[in-house]
Parts: sequence; structure tokens; C-alpha cells
Amino acid sequence: MAQATPQNNVYAVIDLGSNSFHMLIAKYMANGIHTIGRVKRKVRLAAGLDEDNVLSVEAMERGWDCLSLFAERLQDLPAENIRIVATATLRLAKNVEVFKAKAESILGHSINIISGEDEACTIYKGVAHTSACLGKQLVIDIGGASTEVVIGKGFNALLYQSLDMGCVTYLERYFKRGQISEANFSKAIAAAKATLAPHADAFKGLGWELAIGASGTVQAIQEIQAAKGQTDILTLENLIEIHKDALLFDSVETMILPGLSEERRLVFVSGLAILIALFETLEIQSMGLAGGALREGVLYDMVPELQNKNIRQRTLDGLMTRYHVEVMQANRVFDLVMNFLKQLEQSWDLDLEQLEPITYAAACIHEIGLLIDFKQYQKHSAYILQNSGMPGYSKVEKQLIYTLVASHRLELDEDVVSSLNCYSQLGERLIRVFRLAVIFAMRRENDVLPEIAISTEQNDTLTLAIESQWLSDHPLMLAELTQEASSQEKFGKAITIKHI
Repeated sequence: MAQATPQNNVYAVIDLGSNSFHMLIAKYMANGIHTIGRVKRKVRLAAGLDEDNVLSVEAMERGWDCLSLFAERLQDLPAENIRIVATATLRLAKNVEVFKAKAESILGHSINIISGEDEACTIYKGVAHTSACLGKQLVIDIGGASTEVVIGKGFNALLYQSLDMGCVTYLERYFKRGQISEANFSKAIAAAKATLAPHADAFKGLGWELAIGASGTVQAIQEIQAAKGQTDILTLENLIEIHKDALLFDSVETMILPGLSEERRLVFVSGLAILIALFETLEIQSMGLAGGALREGVLYDMVPELQNKNIRQRTLDGLMTRYHVEVMQANRVFDLVMNFLKQLEQSWDLDLEQLEPITYAAACIHEIGLLIDFKQYQKHSAYILQNSGMPGYSKVEKQLIYTLVASHRLELDEDVVSSLNCYSQLGERLIRVFRLAVIFAMRRENDVLPEIAISTEQNDTLTLAIESQWLSDHPLMLAELTQEASSQEKFGKAITIKHI
């Protein structure tokens, strides 16, 4: 038999959380991190803490059983590529050494019980490596026994706190036996506000441009809002609406909310109460979902090649390298798109600063499907994109990028546009301009185009003003533009080609 090759570019992170134990296996390749395995088990370790912070034997056994599963995968990896961290419950447990000794024996590796401050900073690093906020961002992670609140900029945490409130401990404390009532909610919210109060002024004083949630509670609320046909942005108004929906049920066991997974149901109401308190106390206007948190923070720390790089560019470079994208052609399409959008900026009231990274990403990766087959390659590109992670881009940004990639040639699909919900008009306009840019770039050469003036009239009719002689000299281009006008007409939009 051939000798096994050490998996030097494969990394493992195990997070011994208060609610769940997670194992993340990732591989460094094509200038980025790619997940190749995930294992998650609900252990609810925090539920095993008594009033004296002694961890029950039953809770420890649930943890040990889980780690026995994880240990099988770790035996194939270099020891230096493995990190195991433990958080709030094991920080609190007085008999932690009992659990830790047997756990380390099972895993064959040491466990690092990190402080609340280290946990907060590592969570922020995980968010920073998977998002792309240019200014200060507020990051919130509601765990099983603690909640981390951080304001940071770039890769640096500026202000951070680990607070003694979590969805498992609050479930045990304020929703005993899973009972749901207005009184229980009020007590939980009031307790969370009291815990936050000493730190609120400092956080509000520093301020932030973007608020991001890195916990399962935030993801669960996004899924509920999606089931209602709402956007993925959380607001206090949405939280209050979901709070009222939850109060229609007497217990967690009977609570059924559209979009809420069975896995999250048990600790949802306690997490929701904490989140409402955070929104009200810190006066959060809106919140999105992070692409990573503690595990990703630990993981990215282990790979020196990934330190302090532009996250979005790293994502695009990885896709372009893997699928052999022609960089110069991507730049041609992007330059044309931005040229057209600048001409339409006032008429369409566009925010070019917001749209530039979206159109740039779409231009960079719209041809990744060519590696599979030319026919219907836009569908191959869209499929790859839909099933690939895009660190640095929000869910809405990725959806807009996907829409442009899926719709940049051949037939137009109204369902793809309508799926953007409140962004459907913007998506439709971007598609129309992007399609024109792809056509004008079809020769894949520089300095072959004349000046192209684009304007819009009533009902979003687009007018293209192009030199008559150039159009006469390029009959294929004129035919493609005429065909595109016909395609957009079927979509209910008009294009006029004006010879000048």
C-alpha cells in the first residue's frame, strides 16, 4: 500500500460551545479556505451547570460522547493544524479539570479554554475575514452561556465585552420547562438590559457603520423573515413581530413558526429576548448575518497566507484561478458596466459606490462556467456561484451577483429577478446594462469600440447612441444589439439604437 501523505494544507477547529460542539475541517487551496467537512452536535453543556457552577456528570458524558466522534477525523491531520477551544460553560465550571482531562485523552490534543475577551476578539476576527465592512462594525454573537459584543475596524477589535447571558442559560432561568409567556419574555429582556447597561454608553459612543449578528439566533430570524417574504435585514420592528408570533404559543414544544428549524426551536425564545434587549439598549437600527465567527477566527489565524488581505479580492482571485477566467476580459466588461451606470446614475438614482463591488464581482466570475461547456455557460456559472462560499459579500450582495451572472446572456428569467424582492427593480436595471456590456465586449480586444452614449427615458427605455459608420463596419455587433433589443422587449423593456 502507498504511504499516506500528511494533509499539510488541511486544518481542523473544534469549538466546545455551551449549546453545541462543532468541528470544522477546511483546506487551503486556490488562494482561499474551502470547507471540506463539518460536524455539529447539540450537547447543551450549559444546561448541566447547577447553581454552584458544577457541571453534571450527564452533561460531561454528552460532551465526551461527541468528542469520541470528532477524534476519528483528527487522527489524519498534523497536530499543528488542529485547534480546540472551549468557551463560557467550561470557563465557569468549577469541575472543569475533570471534563478537560478525559476530553483531552479522547481527542489526543490539548484544549484551550479561552477567556471571554479572547472569545470576543476571535469572533470579530472570524467576521472580519468573511465580511467586507469598510468602516467600523458592531458584531454580536449570542452563545449558549455568554454573549459577545464587539466593535472593530478592519481586522482589529476596538471595544469588546463578553457578557453573562446566553440562550441556554436564559432558557433554564426565564423559560422554565419551556413555558412561553409575556411575563417570561419581559423578565428575560429586562435581565439582558441590566447586564448590558454598564457597557451601553461606551459602545454607543464609539459607534459603528454596520451591525452584524454571528449567532444561530440571527440566522433563525433571517429564515423566519424569508418564509414571510421579507428581506434578510433584521430590525427591531421585525423582532417585535416575531416576539408576538411566539406569544401565540404556550410552550417551546408546541411553538411552530414558519422558517424556524426544529434544531433551533428549543433555544429560540431565549435568544430572541436577548436580541431584543441588544437592539433596544444599543439602539441598533438594522442587522445582517455574518459569514463566520469563532471557528473561522481560529481557522484564519492558523493560515499565515491569509493574514490582512482584501477579503473580496481574495474570494474573486480564488474563483478566477480555479476556473481559469480571462482577467482582461473581466476588466473590459466591468469598465463598460461602470461607464454605462455612470451615464445613468442620475436618471436611475444609483449609488455607484454600493454597486461597484457587485458589478466588479459579477464581471470577474460571469464566465466561470465556460470551463464546463459554452452552451448555456451562464447556467453553469450561476450553479457554481450558488454552491460556492463568497467571503466578503453579504447575502444580498451575493444574490445580486448571482442574478447578474445567471442572466447575462440568452433568455431572461422573470423568476430570477422577482426573487430579489425589494431589490428587483435594481436587479432588473443592472441585468439590462450588464447584458449590453457583455455584447460590446464580445471581440475580447481593447480599443475597438466607439464612444457609446446611453440614456433612459420614460418606462426605463434605454437609448444607445452609436456612430453610424461604426455600426456599418460591424454588422455582427449590430445584429447582436438588435437581438438583445428583441429579448428585452419580451421582458417588457425597450432599447432604441440611435445611429449618429
